[in-house]
Amino acid sequence: MAEKGSSTAPLLFRRRSSSEMKNKSASVSSSLLPAFGTVVDDGDLHLKRNVIAPYDRRYRWWQTFLVGLVIYSAWASILELTFDKAANGVLLFIDLVVDFFFAIDIILTFFVAYFDTSNFVLVDDHLKIAFRYVTRFWLFMDVVSTIPFPLINKILIGEWHTGQVFGLLNLLRLWRLHRVGELFRRLEKDIRFSYFWTRLLKLICVTLFAVHSAGCFYYWLAARHKPSEHTWIGRLIGDFKQKGVWHGYTCSIYWSIVTLTSKIFNSIYMLFNMGLIAYIIGNITNLVVQSVVKTFAMRDSINEVMRYASKNQLPEGMREQMLAHMQLKFNTAELQQEKVLKDLPKAIRSSIAQHLFWKTVEKTYLFQGVSDDFLSQLVSEMKAEYFPPRFEIILQNEIPTDFYILVSGAVDMVTYKNGTEQFLSNLESADMAGEIGVIFNIPQPFTVRTKRLSQVIRISHHQFKQMVQSESGDGKIIIANFMEYLKGLEKDMLQELPFLTELLADQNVQPTAQNEEKQNRETMDSTYGNPTGTSNTSDPSLSAGTIRVIIYGYHPSKKTMSGDRFGKLIYLPNSIADLFNLAEKKLGKRGSTILMADGSEVEDLSSLRENDHLFIV
Repeated sequence: MAEKGSSTAPLLFRRRSSSEMKNKSASVSSSLLPAFGTVVDDGDLHLKRNVIAPYDRRYRWWQTFLVGLVIYSAWASILELTFDKAANGVLLFIDLVVDFFFAIDIILTFFVAYFDTSNFVLVDDHLKIAFRYVTRFWLFMDVVSTIPFPLINKILIGEWHTGQVFGLLNLLRLWRLHRVGELFRRLEKDIRFSYFWTRLLKLICVTLFAVHSAGCFYYWLAARHKPSEHTWIGRLIGDFKQKGVWHGYTCSIYWSIVTLTSKIFNSIYMLFNMGLIAYIIGNITNLVVQSVVKTFAMRDSINEVMRYASKNQLPEGMREQMLAHMQLKFNTAELQQEKVLKDLPKAIRSSIAQHLFWKTVEKTYLFQGVSDDFLSQLVSEMKAEYFPPRFEIILQNEIPTDFYILVSGAVDMVTYKNGTEQFLSNLESADMAGEIGVIFNIPQPFTVRTKRLSQVIRISHHQFKQMVQSESGDGKIIIANFMEYLKGLEKDMLQELPFLTELLADQNVQPTAQNEEKQNRETMDSTYGNPTGTSNTSDPSLSAGTIRVIIYGYHPSKKTMSGDRFGKLIYLPNSIADLFNLAEKKLGKRGSTILMADGSEVEDLSSLRENDHLFIV
C-alpha cells in the first residue's frame, strides 16, 4: 500500500459478496479495470487531500447533473442561432447560469484523480493532474465553450448585443455533447439497466436532436433568403419573420418531422426496390451461370492438367490420355454412380446396383454357380467407372488392387517384351480383367487398354477376399471356375505366365477327388482365407507338402527382364535338400542358399508361409 504522501496511489480492493458486487460495480468507471472478483471501495482508498476519486458517488451525481445542462445547451445554442429574438430573452440569463456551472466543473477537474492505464494506478498528484488537463485539448474546448461572449460584450461596450457572430460562437457549446456519449456508454455497461432500453433511449435522443437541428437550420435558411416569399415557409406564411419565436419553431419542427418521415418512407421503398431488382437480377444471373458453370470448371481443370504436363515435360501420348480422361469425366458427370448414390441409404444403393449390374456379373465366368446372397453382396460393393478410348485401365507389373468387369465397350489385353507391344486377346461385355494378378497376388501380368468408350465395374482386392472368406462354399466354386478358365487360356498368354503350365500339370496328376478337394481348399485358403496373405500354420492339415511358394533363380537385389521374372510356383518339399533338387529341375541350375525378398537367409522350412517368394542362389 502506498504511503499517504506518495504521488500515486494504487487501486485497493477487498472481497465482497455477489450482491454487494452487483450494486457497487455499476459505480466503477468503464476506464477502470479491477481484478476479477473484486470491487472498488471508496473507504479503502487513500488519496491526497483535496483530491476527488473519479468514481466517487457525489462526483458521479455532479456529472449526471451536468448532462442535463448539456442537453439544454445543445437545444438552446441552435435555437438562439436561428431565432434572434430568443437570444435576447430569458434564455440569455439561463445561458449565463449554465456557463457558471460548467466553469465550476473546469475548476473541479484540476482536483479529480485520473487512472493511468500504463501502470494501473490512480494518480492523485496535483501537479500531474493539472499538467495532464492543461496539455490536453479538453481544457481549451471547455474554456471556449463556457466563455459568456454576450456578457463580455456588455462589459466592454455597455450593451447587450446578439447577432450571427455570437450565435455561431454559441455553437461551441455543442462540444459538451461528448458528456452525453460517455453517460450512455456507462449505462450500456451497467448491469442494473436493460441494454435494449438504453440503446433505444439513445436512438430517440439522437433522432430528436436531428429533428430539432434540421428544423432550425432550414428556418435559418428561409429567414435569410431573399425574397423570403420563395421559401418553403414564406409561400404559406408571408410575414413569418414578424411571428413569434415559438410559432416559427413549431412550423420548423413540423416541417422537419414531415420531411424526415417522407425521406424514411422513400428510403425504405427505395431499399425494397433495390432488393427486388437484386433478386430478379440474381435469379437471371444464376440461370445463365448455371448453364456454363460446368464448362468453366472443365476448362479450368483441363488447363491445370495441361500446365502440369508441360511443367513436368510429360510425353505427348500421356498428355492425350490425361486430356481425354478429363473430358470424359465432365461429359459423363451425370452418369457417375458415386455422386448420385453417396447420400442414399445402403439398402437403396444395393438395390440400384443390383438392378444395373446383376445380369452382367452373373454372366461373368468367375461367378457362375455362386449363391445369390454372395452375388448380391458382390454387386453392392462394386463401383462403376467410364474410360475413354485408348486409356490404359491396368498397367503391366503394377500392384494388383482391383479387378474389373466390362459392362460395355471393348478393351485389348497386351503385353510388352523388350519394349515391343504384343497383342494377346480382346475383351468384351461380361469379360474380366485383372483377376489373375488379384487371385495369385502377383504383379499384373498384362496391360489392359480400352478400344472405345467403355464402362466397367470394379471391386477391390481387400473387399473381395473378405467376402470369399465368409462364404467358403462359394469360394470353392470361384476357385473351380478360375482353374477351368486357366486351362482354356491361349498359348500366347500361358507363355507370359510360365508357372501356370506347371500349376495346371500338377492339377492333372491329382488322382482322387479327395486330393482335388484338398487342393481347392488350400488354393482358396491361401488366396482368400487370410487377408494378410499368410498361411495358418496352426492347422495340422497344412504340412510342408501343401504350402505353395514361388521360387526364383536370381538374387533378390538383382532385377531381371528374362522370362523367369515371374518365378515358378511349387509345393514346398519336406526338406531343404529336396527344395534344392526341385529348384534345379524347375530353374535349370542348382543353388546353395535360400534367400527371402528382404535378403534374409532361410534355414528352416517350417518358418515359411503360403505364397512366400524364395530366391535360390
